[in-house]
Amino acid sequence: MSVLMSFRMAIQSILSSKIRSLLTMLGIIIGVAAVIVLVNLVTAAQLQMRTQLESMGTNLISVSIRRGGWGSTRSVSVSEVQEIADSNPDLIEYITPTVSSTVTVKYGANNLTTSLLGVNEHYETINNHAAGSGRFLTATDVENRSSVVVIGEYIKQELFGGQDPLGQEIKLNNEVFTVIGVLEKKSTNVTSGSDDDKLIIPYSRATRLIRNANITSFSVQAVSADVMEDATEAIENFLYKKFKSDNFYSVFNQAEMISSIDEALGVMTLLMAGIAGISLVVGGIGIMNIMLVTVTERTREIGIRKAIGAKTGAILIQFLIESAVISCIGGLIGIVVGVGGSAVICVAMEMSPVPFANQSTVIIGSFAFSALIGIFFGLYPARKAAKLNPIEALRFE
Repeated sequence: MSVLMSFRMAIQSILSSKIRSLLTMLGIIIGVAAVIVLVNLVTAAQLQMRTQLESMGTNLISVSIRRGGWGSTRSVSVSEVQEIADSNPDLIEYITPTVSSTVTVKYGANNLTTSLLGVNEHYETINNHAAGSGRFLTATDVENRSSVVVIGEYIKQELFGGQDPLGQEIKLNNEVFTVIGVLEKKSTNVTSGSDDDKLIIPYSRATRLIRNANITSFSVQAVSADVMEDATEAIENFLYKKFKSDNFYSVFNQAEMISSIDEALGVMTLLMAGIAGISLVVGGIGIMNIMLVTVTERTREIGIRKAIGAKTGAILIQFLIESAVISCIGGLIGIVVGVGGSAVICVAMEMSPVPFANQSTVIIGSFAFSALIGIFFGLYPARKAAKLNPIEALRFE
């Protein structure tokens, strides 16, 4: 008997008992769908985090100085950091000190607590966050310690509602600042704590506002992605010479951050796929049980076929194909459920659905594994059917 004939018989057997066949496939459907959904959710989170990191700026290097113990004044001056840039013009394009704090901002009767960043005029280029309306800080603002502020979209909505904030005066920790610009919206969902919930003022003014002259972090833009490693090394060498130890600072470039995230989420993806894969094995056990029942029910049919000349190999292949077809159909249904389900969940969690091209590996892998599960767990029932004694099979009632 040809493989095509065995395939047709397998389809007929499945259609002759639709409910039982569907229940047999259920474990495979759930298993494949679970693998795709879990892997896609991790992938969606990974893509979102990569997008957020990349939106922070191109070729970004972050430098953080650890203050040390109580009373320590360990820091790097702005002139020292600028010296790094001036000494490596072929590696470093721009640099900005970063002063971070939390402040209370007031406008009329409205007030809220938000994040404050003190930076220089290069921040918008380094972090790819320019003013959508009005203007950003200038070198003059930094040099003169001007009381000017650029606000995020969330601040604009919460404090000013539908009004134009440009030129308006607000109070930061009870000190008056003039709004000169509104940052471009970064987040798809403008909420408290998002990248749109912040204020930007000159770092020279920020140190006075928060009563702390020590600057312990800097953002650096490398000339290009090709020199990121060299730029990072140049900064580390400078800091090592200053502090005589690498325990007092940390330097991270964007590529390292993305690589770390990819590595961590890669491990999580494998873990999730492994957990979901257990349900595929359970589905395979279900297929084996049903196939054993099928062999028992069709014992007399097997005896007749053997009596008229069917070989052991033909019987074996027939039942293996039937098991594989059940598993593959279940796998296809599971793929549809998994892809559709993951898209719905991503939208519900306010994440962008994973592009279909990014799902090809997990889809092909899940389908192939489901087919192997069908063959592996169908092998024992198929061998049992193939080894039946034709005389005993014909006598079976």
